[in-house]
Amino acid sequence: MDWTLVHKIWEKWASNYVGSSDQPLKAALLINYDPTGPSRLLSTIAEQEGIKANPMELSQFVDFVNRNKLQSESFFIGPNQYIVTSIHENWFCARSMNTSKPAGEGAIVMQTAAFLVVGLYDGSIGSASRAMGAVDQFVWQLSRKNL
Repeated sequence: MDWTLVHKIWEKWASNYVGSSDQPLKAALLINYDPTGPSRLLSTIAEQEGIKANPMELSQFVDFVNRNKLQSESFFIGPNQYIVTSIHENWFCARSMNTSKPAGEGAIVMQTAAFLVVGLYDGSIGSASRAMGAVDQFVWQLSRKNL
């Protein structure tokens, strides 16, 4: 794994897609993830933008992904509890159950061979589409480099 290259791709991508109100994502996380690795190894936060994630909370999120009961359980990222609304081959969408924002909040989670990429956004259907495109763009850039 070329961490310098991953960091470089992340920095460029995050500056274009994460943070300000005109960008599709309010926050994003890149979590080291190897579902075939020893269970004693905790997944770690490789990168984060727009959020200060708690590693213990994220280990619970990774456990949620590993249990693969996406339709029957919920998960937390930060203060929000999410329920999965749509499941696809290597990604899923979720909506916050406890948001105070009128338009709602959501999450897009994509799995690659080495990472879980989490994009958090504010809004509804249009925002979800923009968020999906942004997360997909990052995963595509990683796959071009075979990372």
